[in-house]
Amino acid sequence: MSRNRVSFADHAWLRMDDPQNLMIITGLMTFEAPLGLERLKAHVQDTLLVFERFKQRLAPSRIPLRRPAWEYDTDFDLDAHIELVEFDEPVDQALLQDLLSVAMSAPLDYSRPLWKLYLVEKYGAGSAMIARLHHSLADGISLMQVLLSMTSESPDGPPGVRSLQDAMQQTGKAALLNNNAIGARGLWDEGRKLVTKPSHLRGRIRQGMGLAAAVGTLAVRLPDPATLFKGALRVEKRCAWSNPLQLAEVKETGKAFGATINDVLTACTAGALGQYLARREAGADDLNLRGLIPINLRPVALDQDLGNKFGMLFLTLPVGEADPVERLQQVKQNMDGLKSSYEPLATYGVINLLGAVPGWTEEIAVSFFDSKCTAVLTNVPGPRTKRYLAGSPIDMVMGWVPQSGRIALGISILSYNGCVWLGVATDEGLVPDPEAIVAFFEAEFELLKARAKDSPAPTSLKFSELLKRLDAALEAVDEMLDDSGKPEKEQQEAG
Repeated sequence: MSRNRVSFADHAWLRMDDPQNLMIITGLMTFEAPLGLERLKAHVQDTLLVFERFKQRLAPSRIPLRRPAWEYDTDFDLDAHIELVEFDEPVDQALLQDLLSVAMSAPLDYSRPLWKLYLVEKYGAGSAMIARLHHSLADGISLMQVLLSMTSESPDGPPGVRSLQDAMQQTGKAALLNNNAIGARGLWDEGRKLVTKPSHLRGRIRQGMGLAAAVGTLAVRLPDPATLFKGALRVEKRCAWSNPLQLAEVKETGKAFGATINDVLTACTAGALGQYLARREAGADDLNLRGLIPINLRPVALDQDLGNKFGMLFLTLPVGEADPVERLQQVKQNMDGLKSSYEPLATYGVINLLGAVPGWTEEIAVSFFDSKCTAVLTNVPGPRTKRYLAGSPIDMVMGWVPQSGRIALGISILSYNGCVWLGVATDEGLVPDPEAIVAFFEAEFELLKARAKDSPAPTSLKFSELLKRLDAALEAVDEMLDDSGKPEKEQQEAG
C-alpha cells in the first residue's frame, strides 16, 4: 500500500489538535431548494473524491518521533462521511447555528479520512450542508476552494472540479517529470542570475535581510493585552453569522474614504469587538488587539496535493477607537504597512519548524502564536455570481477556520454573489454569545455607511500612479547597473 509522509506544515496542524480547540475547518452552504441525500452522495463521488486526500487516512509511524503518513483507506465508506440531519419542524438560522456549534465541538474519526458532511433538510424552503475538514488536509483557503469546486455556474452545468480532473488525467506522469525538469532548470537559472545579474543578487540579499528581520520581529513581539477574549478554553464552541451586506454598498462606503472593501469590513469588525468589550464592562478605551491573518503562498490557487501552504500576518486592530472613520483610517494604514511584509514567509517557516521539532517542545511552539494575538481573521472572496451544487441553487456560503493553539476567537469574512457575510466562532466559556458581536458589526457598518454619505469624495487618489512611475524609474536604474557589468563590446552591440 503506497504511503505519502505528512509534510512538516501539515504535521504542525495535526499536533496542535486539542479537545478544547480542534484544528478542524467548518464550512456551510445553504440552498434555495432541497438537495436530497442520494443526490449529494452521487455528487460527492464525482467531485470531492477526485482529490486523493479525501480517500486517505492517517497511518502512525512505527518509528518513534517519525511523522505519520497518508495511506488509502481500503475500507472507505462514503456513508460514514455523509450524515443526514432531520427535524420534524422547519430549521431556522438559530437552530442551524446551534447545530453548527455542536459540530464544531465534535472531533473527527482518526481511523477514517479526516472529513465529514452533514446534510440538514428543511432549512427554510431548501437545505443546508455543513462540512467538517481537518486542517491537516489543507489550509482553509484551499479547502474552501475545494468545496466551491463542487459547484457549477448553472443547474445542469459541470462542476468546477471537472476542469482540474481533466487536466490531471491529460498530464499524468508526464507532468511529474516536467515539474522535476523545471525544478532543476530553475536552480541552474537561479545560479546563473546570481553571477551575471547584479540586480538579481541585490534582490536576493534584500529578501534575505527582510526575512531575517521578520523572524526577529516575531520573536520579540510582546504578548497581546489580556481581555475576556483570552483564557482557559472549553470543549464547547459557539458560532454565528451576519445578515448579508451588499458588496456594492461596502465598496461605495470604502470609496468615500479612499479605503478598500477589506479595510471597511475589518474596521467594522474591530469596532464590534470594542463594543462587545464595553458591553461586558471590560473597557476598551485606547485598546489595540492583534488579528492573525492567513496569507496564501501556493503558486496556483488549487492543486491535487492540497496541504498547508500559507503564512500569516499580525494585523493591529484599533478596537478602542470609538470614531468609525478614524478607526477605518487606522486600519487602512496598518493594512498598507503590511502589504510588503516578509511575515507570511517567516511564519510559514515557523509552522514547518513546529512540525519538525520533537513533541516535548509543542507547548512552547503553540504559545508562540496564541500569546501574540487575540483572534484569527480570514477573508475569502467567493464566486461573484450565482452557483449551483448538484442542481440546487446556493443561497449562502460561509466558513470558519480553527483558532491555532489556544486562540478563542475566529472571525471570517466571505463574499458570494454580490453579498458579504461576517462569521464569528468563539469558545463558549469566554464568549457565549457571538451573535452579539455580529449585531455590533452590522451596526458599525450602518454607522460608517451613514458617515460616508456626508463625506466629500477624496480628491487625491493618485498614489497608485505615483507607485507605477517609481517602479518604472527603479527598473531603469537596475538596467543601467546591469549594463555597467557587461563587457565593453557587449555594451556597444546593445547600443
